[in-house]
Amino acid sequence: METQTLRRKIIALLSDREMDARGLSEELQVKEKEVYEHLVHVERSVESAGGKFILTPSECLLCGYVFEDRRRLTRPGRCPRCRRSKIMNPSYRIARDSDGA
Repeated sequence: METQTLRRKIIALLSDREMDARGLSEELQVKEKEVYEHLVHVERSVESAGGKFILTPSECLLCGYVFEDRRRLTRPGRCPRCRRSKIMNPSYRIARDSDGA
């Protein structure tokens, strides 16, 4: 039986497709908060190995504000423009050099 660390599983999943933390937590059967803790390390590992960690920023579902300048990988609490909290989760993907990204 093959055993992979949780971070390696996250890397494998994100190399296949774009996912948000909720999707990763469901797939890996861990808490969403735990996924966010690992994502910081996954980002560093991928970039040091020559890959590219791609963050699709959160977006307010009510006014359309996109959190482009946000560097934290977690979901924002509320929108700075409309002050509401109906916000789409950020999503993540890993591209290798051969992906052209």
